[in-house]
Amino acid sequence: KSEMFYGYENTFQSLEHLEQAIVDYIDYYNNKRIKVKLKGLSPVQYRTKSFA
Repeated sequence: KSEMFYGYENTFQSLEHLEQAIVDYIDYYNNKRIKVKLKGLSPVQYRTKSFA
């Protein structure tokens, strides 16, 4: 997601730090971020519940 990068380009000490930040953000975005539109669930929780 661009909002976690733009404006913070100079805060990453190396490419590896940037890559880890991206992995961490994707995990947050898919597994921890709560969406009211998804009935208060994270996207992964909502999909899992929908298929059950």
